[in-house]
Amino acid sequence: MTPSITAIAEPATVRLISTAYFKPPVLRPLVDTDEELALLAEIEGLTSRRLRAERGEVGGLDARELLYRAWGHTHVNAAFAYTRPEGNRFNDGTRGAWYAAFEDLTALAEIGYHRTRELARIGRYHDEGVYQALLAGFIGDYHDLRGLDGALACLDPDPAVGYPAGQALARALREDGARGLIYPSTRRPGGTCLVAFEPHCVQNVRPGARWKLQWSGTPDYTVTTD
Repeated sequence: MTPSITAIAEPATVRLISTAYFKPPVLRPLVDTDEELALLAEIEGLTSRRLRAERGEVGGLDARELLYRAWGHTHVNAAFAYTRPEGNRFNDGTRGAWYAAFEDLTALAEIGYHRTRELARIGRYHDEGVYQALLAGFIGDYHDLRGLDGALACLDPDPAVGYPAGQALARALREDGARGLIYPSTRRPGGTCLVAFEPHCVQNVRPGARWKLQWSGTPDYTVTTD
């Protein structure tokens, strides 16, 4: 099945990242000279998958695909360099993708689901997380799954069903040159999500709002601005 194609011009899609990954460089206060800073950065690079990807050392991702020097390029490159072993809905464990939502509430529902799922694995629903919104623009033709959610296994809410099917679909579309997919959120009825298969599709990245999610003993969580 090949989804239909929709032309979009979305100037402010929303991706949420933990503020742990949205801090100013922390190495500078530890050193006295630029030479020492370069040495520390080199040491950091030994364990940073993003930096390894930018050196061409991560299989499934060509360093020439990545972005350089534009604001936010490190966040874009990290999205493609870091993966879960089992992957996500439209990427496997060898290559990441840029996931975003058309609305803040949809992005919050998606990130809230995944964090709650992680808490369920340890059986402890006492936690809080602060997330920074990254806004990004997308323009061009994208395959569109909206209106087909009742008939597609790739949109099944159960990751054990939806992820393998979604990864197979994404792999076939990427081989055919697709930029990415627009699809209905499985975590917020009426919400819309987008996944970009290629770093260069992600344009004009800049910071948006900051949100706090808090769990107080149950899978339900509260959302406040931070």
